Amino acid sequence: MPELPLAPIDRIFHKAGAERVGEDAIQALRDILEYIAFDIATKSIELARHAGRKTVTADDVKTAVRILRCIPAPTS
Repeated sequence: MPELPLAPIDRIFHKAGAERVGEDAIQALRDILEYIAFDIATKSIELARHAGRKTVTADDVKTAVRILRCIPAPTS
């Protein structure tokens, strides 16, 4: 069952400049984002555990993104 709601994804499309977005496009992007997010979360947990922590930090997430080379890590 999907975790991410469709409305925020629709808003992302519109902020990016789309006038109209098909429901199938919104669902496709949601599925892709969830897949990528799961991989990043899994790697982040691995990094935290490797550091001897139970708490995942923002640095773990940013490092996971760099390691997985999914997207450029945000600076803030």
